[in-house]
Amino acid sequence: MKVLLDTCVYGGGVEILEAAGYDVIWAGNWPRDPGDEEILRRAYSEGRILITLDKDFGELAVLFRKPHCGIIRLVDLSYTQEPKVCMQVLDKYGEVLQKGAIVTAELDRLRFRPPDPET
Repeated sequence: MKVLLDTCVYGGGVEILEAAGYDVIWAGNWPRDPGDEEILRRAYSEGRILITLDKDFGELAVLFRKPHCGIIRLVDLSYTQEPKVCMQVLDKYGEVLQKGAIVTAELDRLRFRPPDPET
């Protein structure tokens, strides 16, 4: 499964997710931050689930109907908790995320928004 970690997500999670078998790109390795719309566009064009701390991506996807291959928004997690929670969400919702679902993940709570049937 392919994922793109936003710049605000802990970069050390790349190695952890790769060791678990995920194909990972971290936007923090790019020469500059291209902005939310470009990050979402790139994730979509490469078939990657976007993992972020930023609620603006949900707004782009829901209100502005920007296409995406799934979004995981991490909330109130320490950087050491982020990779573990990401793997739990990807294991549980990976297939439906790839179809455009959005998951908001806290340490002991998940909120799930199914894919928009019109996209």
